[in-house]
Amino acid sequence: MGGWYIITLNYHLQNKLALYGEAVTRSQQITSDFFARELKAGISYNFQNKQSVFIGFGNYKTYSSPGNFKKPLTANENRIWEQFILVNNISRIKIEHRYRIEQRWINRDFYNRFRYRLAATVALNHTAVTENTFFSSFSDEVFFSNKSPYFLRNRFYAGLGYQFNKLLTLQTGFTRQFDYRTIDNGSGKNYILTSLVFNTGNFKKVNSIHTD
Repeated sequence: MGGWYIITLNYHLQNKLALYGEAVTRSQQITSDFFARELKAGISYNFQNKQSVFIGFGNYKTYSSPGNFKKPLTANENRIWEQFILVNNISRIKIEHRYRIEQRWINRDFYNRFRYRLAATVALNHTAVTENTFFSSFSDEVFFSNKSPYFLRNRFYAGLGYQFNKLLTLQTGFTRQFDYRTIDNGSGKNYILTSLVFNTGNFKKVNSIHTD
């Protein structure tokens, strides 16, 4: 069981336009053997609070293991991505479809990747995720390439969260990530994922789940 920690900052220039920054770290054990670090930024535009578009870029470093951020690096990646999010609400359930296209430069080699995530957030003590709301969230994401073997990865998440107010949301849960390979049966890793989301700037309300 590893650890996965995310801090996200959304700065809303207006209710529809926002800047995004995120720092992520992962460890082979819950609190030790940190082997990955991600720094990301981007900008999003929301349409009527139901659809949004986003463009982002980031740097992703993978370190040698075991150890905490132990060099030499095993991978140094720069990434650009574009995504579209469609949201539907059924009573107190928020359903999110996220479509993402990525351009990746890993150790100077270029790759394309395509991702689709289906997520559901359920408000528990209110009819919607607002201030002082407990919620549960679930998601499953598939990763594809435009080259064989095409199907690369599956990532499942289930967790609980609490939105303190429109500025701060905390969430923690279980993530199972499985990477497919043609040379063997693939490999999987379980994580305890914890995310902290800060929203600031000029906006009315935000419903957030982890954004990685």
